[in-house]
Amino acid sequence: MSVEAVIARVNELQLMIGGAGPTAPSPASTAFASQLASATAAPAATMATAATASATPMAATGSSELPADVPYGAEITAAAQKYGLDPALLAGLVKQESGFNPNAGSPAGARGLTQLMPGTAAGLGVTNVLDPLQSLDGGAKYLRQQLDAFGGDVTRALAAYNAGPGAVQRYGGVPPYAETQNYVRIVQANAAQYRAAGGTPSIL
Repeated sequence: MSVEAVIARVNELQLMIGGAGPTAPSPASTAFASQLASATAAPAATMATAATASATPMAATGSSELPADVPYGAEITAAAQKYGLDPALLAGLVKQESGFNPNAGSPAGARGLTQLMPGTAAGLGVTNVLDPLQSLDGGAKYLRQQLDAFGGDVTRALAAYNAGPGAVQRYGGVPPYAETQNYVRIVQANAAQYRAAGGTPSIL
């Protein structure tokens, strides 16, 4: 609304209330209209900056709930919190999957910090598995899906992350694969160490 329209409206209201005819804008109403115009004409750059700040991922500025020596600690914490996971559990998974190496790859074709297979990554909306933030987000989302599918059972969710949910369903628990059984044990041991060192209780 323009300053002129505001003044015209103020005059209309004064006419309705007091019965007086239209008047020239008083210094007070002019000052008010001027302030209103200043407030509504905030610089676009300021608004854009505010929008950018609100869209900044927590990982970029957030603090970590993990021990200070954990690589990508703040990013892991942010991804875990986004999906309601224990940061120590996600960190334990990343340590076992890639040793915190964002360029890690497996002979089977899994890549990145959370070792996502190409098809799984695509289904999770990850376009670049070698981007640490995308990999962590995708891995956290996938782990959350497995927890939801197996009623919050961390052991089965980790087994599903490693061997696939179909194998866990087929065997009614951790499949009898040495690799998967070791994986579940090591990830949980890693998580316990991070909890103890960071003083953060599990939320699962």
